[in-house]
Amino acid sequence: MTGGAVHSKTSRTLPPRLIRLRDAAYYLGMDRNRFNTEVRQLLTNIPIGRQGIAFDRLELDAWVEDYVSRNGRPAAIRRKPWDVEERQASSIGAVSGTSTNECEADAFAKALANTASKKRRTT
Repeated sequence: MTGGAVHSKTSRTLPPRLIRLRDAAYYLGMDRNRFNTEVRQLLTNIPIGRQGIAFDRLELDAWVEDYVSRNGRPAAIRRKPWDVEERQASSIGAVSGTSTNECEADAFAKALANTASKKRRTT
């Protein structure tokens, strides 16, 4: 078997069972220094060749499961709009005054009337 994946007739790729030291930290989503200080000492070193070291992927997965069970936090509960109970009314209440949109519309109408009523100067 060559490489890290097995190919069948349907061209399915299987992840390797043994993960080399250089790839183990990446597999767990952490930097190499953190892997060496927090994780490596808890795993079984599997020699590959004369100098290579690998770790069992299942053992790495088990470490993650244990880590998450000890340090993970449940996701925040999200309410869907239709699940939300009756919404609270505004505490401000009704306020008197003029609408900004009406003032802008009046100003535009006056400006338009002014330009339309003035005759164009001929040069």
